[in-house]
Amino acid sequence: MQHVDSGDLRMRSDENTWAIILAAGEGSRLRSLTTTPLGTPIPKQFCSLRDGASLLHEALDRAEALTSTPHICAVVAAQHAHWWRPQLGSLPWKNIIVQPLNRGTANGVLLPLLSLLERDPHARVVLLPADHHVCAEPVLARALRHAVDAVRESPEDVVLLGLEPEEADPQLGYIVPGDTDSRGMRPVRQFVEKPPLEETHELMQRGALWNAFIVVSSAQALLALFTRRVPELVQAMQAAVREDLASNGAMRAIARLYGHLPTQDFSRDILAGQASYLRVLPVPPCGWSDLGTPERVARALLRPPLRAGGGVGLRSGYLNLAAQHERLRAREGEAREAVG
Repeated sequence: MQHVDSGDLRMRSDENTWAIILAAGEGSRLRSLTTTPLGTPIPKQFCSLRDGASLLHEALDRAEALTSTPHICAVVAAQHAHWWRPQLGSLPWKNIIVQPLNRGTANGVLLPLLSLLERDPHARVVLLPADHHVCAEPVLARALRHAVDAVRESPEDVVLLGLEPEEADPQLGYIVPGDTDSRGMRPVRQFVEKPPLEETHELMQRGALWNAFIVVSSAQALLALFTRRVPELVQAMQAAVREDLASNGAMRAIARLYGHLPTQDFSRDILAGQASYLRVLPVPPCGWSDLGTPERVARALLRPPLRAGGGVGLRSGYLNLAAQHERLRAREGEAREAVG
């Protein structure tokens, strides 16, 4: 595996900036809102918050504000092909990396990362979850461009975007930062995952930030995080990626490997314990939500929609979380009346 050499990584061209959209999740915590009347659960990234673009399309727009379409990749799940095929038609086919099975977020990052490194060893990568919603996209876009510029200048850094909390939420992960440097970056002191509510208030007083799972890094610096923690996994997956590339992308080696891979979590199994290699860039409040639970969807719906429209119909053709939320509330009201 290549050693991270900051001199070798100082590539100035924006052609080396790639976005990887993470779109392989199941969204199981939101099943009460993402299940159709016929009982089919649809992963939330393929749904819309209100009538309009799907969350995946919003992520594609986010990526296109940073780089060109040929430099946008998406990692998806094989079992979700019914939904992602029509929504990713704008991407080159080779930019769609298909996971045969769900083996956790760490494997979901490592597979596209290694695939990209085979194409561009000098790549800078922006990891963008496909199931988030942002009210003020320009605020997040400015922060992303700032992070990309910082990594261009210091390619050994791995930069996390930390959202300034808009409320105390014990269901989110928090980043405790250190002092701000001349570039606006802060060292990562500690990760706190889903703290109790009383601890959440204390963390906010200490300046803790929401961990949005948005990462900007040189591809090699990001790979080094994996190599330090799971070197055997990196070697096995790199060999499988190269074998499949040599066989014109048949995906047989990846399928064999995934058949016995352990589930690995990116935050818990890769980032935890490596804070000294990480920086966090604070992002001002922008109406960000991971829409991870029905309660967070409800709070997101209280904010005004970014685009016109925003009704509860199904005119966009995507399952509409606002409409589903209204139906769920109506059913709960009927149930309470029946009990009363």
